[in-house]
Amino acid sequence: MPLILGTNSIKDTGYDVANSCRFNDGDSASMAKSNSGSGNRRTFTMSAWVKFGLTPPASRLFSIGDDASNTIMSVFFTSGDLRFEDVQSGNQTLDFRTDAIYRDPSAWQHFAIMVDTTQGTEGNRVKIYHNGTQVTSFSTETYPDQNLDTLMNHTTGDMTVGARAASPSGSYFDGYLAEVVVLDGTAAAIGDLGEFDEDSPTIWKPKDVSGLTFGTNGFYLDFEDSSNLGNDANGGTDFTESNLAATDQGTDSPTNNFATLNPLWVPTTSGTEEANLTLSDPASGWSWKPATIMPSAGKWYAEFKSGNGSDPIYTNFGVVPYASFPYIEDETIGAGSSSEAESVGYDKGGTVIKGDSTQYSGTSYGYDDIVCIAVDLDNRAVYFRKNGSAWENSSDPTSGASKTGAVALSSTLSDWSICPSSTQKVHCNYGGGCAYAISSGNADGNGYGNFEYAPPSGYLALCTKNLGSDGG
Repeated sequence: MPLILGTNSIKDTGYDVANSCRFNDGDSASMAKSNSGSGNRRTFTMSAWVKFGLTPPASRLFSIGDDASNTIMSVFFTSGDLRFEDVQSGNQTLDFRTDAIYRDPSAWQHFAIMVDTTQGTEGNRVKIYHNGTQVTSFSTETYPDQNLDTLMNHTTGDMTVGARAASPSGSYFDGYLAEVVVLDGTAAAIGDLGEFDEDSPTIWKPKDVSGLTFGTNGFYLDFEDSSNLGNDANGGTDFTESNLAATDQGTDSPTNNFATLNPLWVPTTSGTEEANLTLSDPASGWSWKPATIMPSAGKWYAEFKSGNGSDPIYTNFGVVPYASFPYIEDETIGAGSSSEAESVGYDKGGTVIKGDSTQYSGTSYGYDDIVCIAVDLDNRAVYFRKNGSAWENSSDPTSGASKTGAVALSSTLSDWSICPSSTQKVHCNYGGGCAYAISSGNADGNGYGNFEYAPPSGYLALCTKNLGSDGG
């Protein structure tokens, strides 16, 4: 069985979400629009599927108002807990902060808030849900007065997704968003937004929301148009994007979860960017992070590219078994001590090393090149190539048990990570998105992923739907 970090990794579903949008805190990415007119300030729904990158303090999902005048409604995360507040001229009209902490960077999670201040029972005026289950434990729980006019659907101030509204801007969200919905005038039932079904009674799944009643200022962001990520699929006024581009569209979605780097792994010298698809420049020494999906069987493909615009002097791309993880900090993949003898790395100079042992000398690569890695865990072999050229060492990823030209992997170790190690910034593409433009576009044999070069026959992108088809 593969090691999959995350609690809501959906393998299959009756309704497929095609796309998501990557919001990078480092780019100050967000989108906003002005309301079309006065809507319902007492009754509304906010809903979004979220896959976290980093969780900085006060990372906003939704906000509306003008923070400079201390008048703002926000849904945001403060170091992991979800907070929902409405502040009018400095007065806190409602305030909720969950006891639960939401920090899992590998799973898609659904958050929904239903508000109806007309309700006579205080506890029915605000309902918050996580993955289909109502949240009932709060460190702060301040309900609004009956018939309160909140700032939602107010005509002053932009509705903003991914940042704090108006002035001062900031508190940018970092990660992926999908199926972002606001309903004006409707406090939806949670079953309108997702479902548990008989095939997966413990996993919350998205539903088609296009038939819901959105009202005057409601909207539906499906992120299916890469040239207009702020398109309102419900037909309303589109959002204006800030620091978002076509490359921020992903196929990583709540119905097909792709691997990314795991930012929670312990090395202190390394960080991540671009929703965990970029390994950051380390403060000192070597930097590395494992992937969030680590298979033990099957055939898998990924691509990597240097991201700092200069010669990747100290960069290795390769594979590491889970058993070697404690020994990789401040080291590189391959070219390490005997403790990590099973890791295999392809360095900038073209040398492929397993542990301390050089396996062969191949083609060097530079910052503008893409390194392709094919890992055959059925036959325990790894293959490398630069761009679309021949596979290194005259190897053949389709050779099966003969492992022509491959580096042999341990026959006993499990849970293998395909990942980078470097002293510089590098980008990863596991198929669900990447921080650089793909000029050609190639999916795997099952139709999943978006790569610069075609995966070898039989090799798949690291995503949950492929795990189901492969058994990985």
